[in-house]
Amino acid sequence: MIDLELDDGLAVLTIDRPHARNAISPATMDQLEKALDAAAGARALAIRGAGDRAFVSGGDLKELAAIRTEDEAAAMAWRMRGLCDRIAGFPAPVVAALNGHALGGGAEVAVAADIRVAADDIRIGFNQVTLAIMPAWGGAERLAALVGRGRALLLAGTGAVLGAAEAERAGLVDRVVPRASFETEWRTLARSLATRSAAEIKRVVGGGTSADEAVHAFARLWAADAHWEAADRALRRGK
Repeated sequence: MIDLELDDGLAVLTIDRPHARNAISPATMDQLEKALDAAAGARALAIRGAGDRAFVSGGDLKELAAIRTEDEAAAMAWRMRGLCDRIAGFPAPVVAALNGHALGGGAEVAVAADIRVAADDIRIGFNQVTLAIMPAWGGAERLAALVGRGRALLLAGTGAVLGAAEAERAGLVDRVVPRASFETEWRTLARSLATRSAAEIKRVVGGGTSADEAVHAFARLWAADAHWEAADRALRRGK
């Protein structure tokens, strides 16, 4: 089951499959597609798992065991890769709130987000090699973009699982917060990114815009009412 909460411009998508540690099944993929459709227009998107044990524990091995042929495996991989691409391409900032362990396919979902905020007791790893397979949902490429080609090969090739602090040092996690304040901190961060400015900044830092497009994005924000209202507040505070 996937729950979608709309909170004043912030869409919060929660993967809630406690019996499977929030693993991804074919039905979950269908629900994820519908949730992403429903989240369209949100100024920021947060993805989390239910509970405090797992963000996403990977693919649901029991449900995916019916897939036996190369063609079937490729179809499944393309299906979930497309959904991770949709997360990565969401037009507003995307935060992965790592409430629990993110392993295998769960790590692939995590790196599809723009920013990863982790509770300090979680673990994350691309450990698909323990099942004699490899990341197939775009995670290997995204991991390399985050940590570099050599480190990505080392992590995914050995199946290393990192603690939160080590993942932060490697550049795989952006912020680690105490478990006690995790729920408050990830939500506060996500809300702070639910702005038109942050969405424009995402486009620019993504590397797909020209200098001309970046300047025009700035100019649009400058001319908007929100800028002048904020500027007036700042000027009044300065008096």
